[in-house]
Amino acid sequence: MIRSVTTAMATVALLAGAASAGWAAPCKDTKGKFIKCPPAAAAPAAAKPVAANVTKDAKGRCHVASGPKKGQFTKC
Repeated sequence: MIRSVTTAMATVALLAGAASAGWAAPCKDTKGKFIKCPPAAAAPAAAKPVAANVTKDAKGRCHVASGPKKGQFTKC
């Protein structure tokens, strides 16, 4: 008995929460008018750390510095 009541209450709560989240649009004010969306907060683009066995040449391309694949192009 208690389990069925608890399950029913949880189901109603989930449905009510999903419905209210679905109605809210990101670029609308409280009256429902469209407004300019705020710019997305982009993370600062930090330079990727280059692996220990990878070197960049004068043109900015990455090469394997040592090992059996020495001299081959690779991702930076």
